[in-house]
Amino acid sequence: MLFTPYKGNGFSLPNRIVMPPMTRARAGSGNVATALMAEYYAQRASAGLIISEGTQISQQGQGYAWTPGIYTSEQVEGWKLVTQAIHNAGGRVYAQLWHVGRVSHFSLQPNNALPISSSALQAKGVKVFIDPDSNGPENGVGQMVQHSMPRAMSVNEVDLVIEEFRLGARNAKLAGFNGVELHAANGYLINQFIDSGSNIRHDQYGGNLENRLRFLKEVVIAVKSELPIENIGIRIAPLTKLQGTEDKTPEATYLAVADLLDKLGVGYIHVAEADWEDAPTMTNGFKEALRLIFGGTLIYSGKYNLEKAQIALQNNWADLIGFGRPFIANPDLPFKLAHGVPLTKPISEHFFGGTRIGYTDYPKVAHDNLSGKI
Repeated sequence: MLFTPYKGNGFSLPNRIVMPPMTRARAGSGNVATALMAEYYAQRASAGLIISEGTQISQQGQGYAWTPGIYTSEQVEGWKLVTQAIHNAGGRVYAQLWHVGRVSHFSLQPNNALPISSSALQAKGVKVFIDPDSNGPENGVGQMVQHSMPRAMSVNEVDLVIEEFRLGARNAKLAGFNGVELHAANGYLINQFIDSGSNIRHDQYGGNLENRLRFLKEVVIAVKSELPIENIGIRIAPLTKLQGTEDKTPEATYLAVADLLDKLGVGYIHVAEADWEDAPTMTNGFKEALRLIFGGTLIYSGKYNLEKAQIALQNNWADLIGFGRPFIANPDLPFKLAHGVPLTKPISEHFFGGTRIGYTDYPKVAHDNLSGKI
């Protein structure tokens, strides 16, 4: 059964708490989701909505070792374990469909080819995680390396990737996901087309803003041929400079993105706020403008705590709030927030790769003798 995210005023737990996408790099052979992953997600099914870790729509779309895919029948079967476990625990889950574009390494690509992008531009200093010795995720040992120099996509290749997004949506439905989120943030492929600093094309996919948004538009149109448009979300990161992407006029660009997505009728926009120490701040005016332009559900993520979440919801900037890292160490995070239970801190050494340690071994609190609501 497909699901439209909750929208309305006030702050009602757990419906308002989203578990956003978080790469944990524990896929098995063939980049297949595993029973361990199913256990991890099911433990966190009390979230109003789970959005899966980024799952690549093709081998070419992979940028890091041990991340799951959704382009083979084996991968679809692996994700079925996850979605069934979440649904059995009473949860809802969207698949985040992902193509990293240039943020990859030739060793991860088919036939060791160069990764693709909107333009042949390398982001210096941007590194990706590879497993050159094929140790596997259980070992958790790999290497961070500069991403490979990309080549610019031809128009035919643009069409092929759009088709891969469509097939990714079809596979997500077959795998039992309630909907999909398209990853258009954090410097990955769709973002590489949107931002002026990473797109220097001179065809219908580059130059002016309308052209730079064309790839996003065509991906959404393709995906909605497989799923109801209200069950499609888009993740954007207007002010981040992650993975080397930067736009000269980010507010104007992303208000245009919101207008486009509103006209297309997508279910939600998921705004990833910049969350490093000296990051640019999204102004209240920018958030209010997004609300005026986009009539669907708005999700915000980025170092949110309970107080910050309440402010965003009470001011009607957001309908749902994503709590990322807190969910890693607190599988029952909505309950803890509702009852004022102190949060466990995650162990960063176990974020990427490894076994169940730092993954499925964080305990839930005993619910007896706890009462009260926010």
